[in-house]
Order: sequence, then structure tokens, then C-alpha cells
Amino acid sequence: FLFGRGAADMKASLAAMVTAIERFLEGNTLNFRISYLITSDEEGPAIYGIRRVIEEFESRNTKINYCLVGEPSSSNSVGDTIKIGRRGSLNGKLKLLGIKGHVAYPHLASNPIHTAAPILDKLVQEEWDSGNEHFPPTSFQISNISSGTGAHNVVPGNLEIIFNFRFSTESSEQSLKADFESIINDLGINYECEWDLNGDPYLTEENFFKDIVCSSVEEITGYLPELNAKGGTSDGRFIAKMNTEIVELGPVNQSIHQVDEHVKISDLWKLKDIYKNILLNLNQNL
Repeated sequence: FLFGRGAADMKASLAAMVTAIERFLEGNTLNFRISYLITSDEEGPAIYGIRRVIEEFESRNTKINYCLVGEPSSSNSVGDTIKIGRRGSLNGKLKLLGIKGHVAYPHLASNPIHTAAPILDKLVQEEWDSGNEHFPPTSFQISNISSGTGAHNVVPGNLEIIFNFRFSTESSEQSLKADFESIINDLGINYECEWDLNGDPYLTEENFFKDIVCSSVEEITGYLPELNAKGGTSDGRFIAKMNTEIVELGPVNQSIHQVDEHVKISDLWKLKDIYKNILLNLNQNL
């Protein structure tokens, strides 16, 4: 095993890609142009990485036809799962506005913590969509709640809820905002809401590159991968704007973002072989 932060997500993929191309070029002539696009801010604001590269490519009328993303897509064995799409990510901050006051005189105050209870129940029970054959239903998750002064005898003046939608192609930024705010408005609550779209969902519907990747996996491992669009977001969301055929294939993801994140060294060699095989099959079919 190789242990280290990012070993599986997704430094191992980059090492396997570099090695695969080295091995491929030892005995083959490339029939297409190939580039590495490497960023360090994909899980942050995602401003100066792939988003910026795609803006530059578009200004030059340069198109990416096929893109292999090294995200840790595999579930139990390398190549058993590949991603052909990703859910969108919509962040929000809801501020419930109350009236600050003394707990002994509640009639002179309005407690936003009490107000939050029915709102939270409504939001977590809501079915935003039913998903489809590729995407699970849209998920709503609350990640942070904060309120109060720290004193036991003060009714707070506001409460902040930070939340996230991971949404399928059955929903959109506009529909989720409208449905969310409709629930709040129906309860007659005084509030403010800020939104931040982290990325729209995408789905690769063309079969050419998907078939290349699937057959390449099967030739190395003996099994065909499952195709789905589950999980988090990736930089594929920026590249999808170019109508690129995108497939995500990388190490097993069971330890990502955890203490003692790791990858099997034998999986690294297998992943390298799969990547090389993708290049060979792509080269023969272009």
C-alpha cells in the first residue's frame, strides 16, 4: 500500500497517466494531440484551475474531443466502476431573522431557532426529484447551523444554515432555488438567502469514448465496468461545456478524504495498464 493524503484522490491517477503515456510512446506514434490538465483548486473555489484553462481554450477555438478524468471512481476493484457524468452542486446560506431579546420576556423577542424547526423538517422531507437511470435523486444536506451569543439568557437575533444540493439532470439551479424559497415563503418566515452555484450536472451520452474505455478495462481486468453518475463533483463539469466526451476512471475510493488514505500499489500498475490500453485502442480507432 501507498499511504498519504491524496494517494487515492487523485495523485495516483496522475502518476499512472504519466507512466502510461511513457510506455505507450515507446512503441507507438500518436494519431492525436494529448495534454495533461492539472489543477490544485478543484475542491476549492475552482477559479484558477481547469475553469481558467477552458476559458483560454475557448478563446483560441481549441476543443477537447475526449477527456479522461482520474477521479477515484472504482468501488471495490480498479475499473469496476466508471463515471459518465456527475451531479451538479448548488450551495446556499439561509439566514432566519428574529428579534433579539431576554429569555424571560419571550413576547418581546422572536427566536429564530424555534422558527427553524418546522423549516428544517420541511426541507429534509422534500423530494426534489426522482433522479433517472444515470443519476440518483437530488440530495439536500445541511452542513452547518449557527446561532446564539453563547449566553444562556439571550434570545438570538438570527440563525444561519449552510446547505448544499447535489442535483441530477432532472433539476436545475433555477428550479431548486424556486422550490426552496417557495417552502420558506409558505411558512411566512422573515429570511435572507445567498446562493453559489459550484457546477451544473453533466452526462456523456455519446458512446464512442465510453466504449473505448469499457473495452480497455475488460481487456486488462476481465470484467466490464459499471457506468453511473454518482458521487461528488469533478473538473469534468467545466470541460463538459465544450460538448466533450468525458469518462472518469481512477483508483478505489474507499479511503478518500479519510485518515490513512491509501492505494494498493498493485492497483497503480493495473491502472497504468488500463490507461495505456485506452491510448492504444483510441489510437487504432481515430
